[in-house]
Amino acid sequence: MKTAIITGIGGQDGAYLAAYLLELDYRVYGLTRSMDTFQNFRLKYLDILDKVEIIETNVITKSSLIAVLEKIQPDEIYNLAAQSSVGLSFHLPFETIEFNILSVLAWLEAIAEVNPKIRFYQASSSEMFGNISRDKLPLKENLYFHPASPYGISKATAHWMVINYRESKNLFATNGILFNHESCLRGPSYVVKKIINHLTRIKLGLIHHELKIGNVEISRDWGYAPMYIDAMHKILQYEIAEDFLICSGNMMSLSQLIDLVCNQLDLERSQYLRSDPALFRPNELVEMYGDPSKAKKQLEWNYQLSNIDLVDRLIRDEINFIQWELTQQPKVETIR
Repeated sequence: MKTAIITGIGGQDGAYLAAYLLELDYRVYGLTRSMDTFQNFRLKYLDILDKVEIIETNVITKSSLIAVLEKIQPDEIYNLAAQSSVGLSFHLPFETIEFNILSVLAWLEAIAEVNPKIRFYQASSSEMFGNISRDKLPLKENLYFHPASPYGISKATAHWMVINYRESKNLFATNGILFNHESCLRGPSYVVKKIINHLTRIKLGLIHHELKIGNVEISRDWGYAPMYIDAMHKILQYEIAEDFLICSGNMMSLSQLIDLVCNQLDLERSQYLRSDPALFRPNELVEMYGDPSKAKKQLEWNYQLSNIDLVDRLIRDEINFIQWELTQQPKVETIR
């Protein structure tokens, strides 16, 4: 039985990864900075809350992580915890830079001191590439980074630290450069989740009001999060430590995605959605999609969903999640 540590286990990727590893008979530990603020609803939804052990620790302090490593003695570490909102990073640049960089440095130092054989996965991001010209598309692993946000800067710095410790201290330290990957467990501030959740609730008769969104002319490489988890795991099972770009290889504008959702739900787009310039980012990436050929060839990762298939799955999953959420609401007794 292998043992894995997942930081960010309460998030979308962490919860799906925990469920995936449990199916493979792993012993799974999750780290959180505070039990008081830890969100466990995703683990509840996947019915695995009682199957993982949550440990409270300071993940940007080397001494704290050394104590965790000595206690748990993991085979693998998946570092998914981050301040991961691009938009929020413009408002909280200090907090974003501090946590997203220092937490990775603390892990690398702790692993090097306790057990260099531990395999380490760092959640890198397509946001590291930043604003690029169309002639550079599709993106590949070796393209020069030019991040356009504090979040992208923090991820690029952490990415290069992983490479440095791999080369200088011979750690099995890897980066998975994931492009936008969506699911019903995505955070409510992310635009695809926000749109699909809002329109699905309208379709179910739960709400009726309009939703304001930002720039709908951006184009992205969107994928299905539960399938990206398999790639994360495969990266740490590969014979050598390398960096891999994980994406669908498909590009679609947000406007096109909205049309697919509205068509599927039989809703009039103009009646429920409105683009608000006040919600545009200060420095917006216009187009971005990647080339997953390295992961598909070397890791034998199989991702074949079309954009239409992706939207169909996201809507279906969102309906199930909303129905589950409704069962979790506390019942209010009527006073007679």
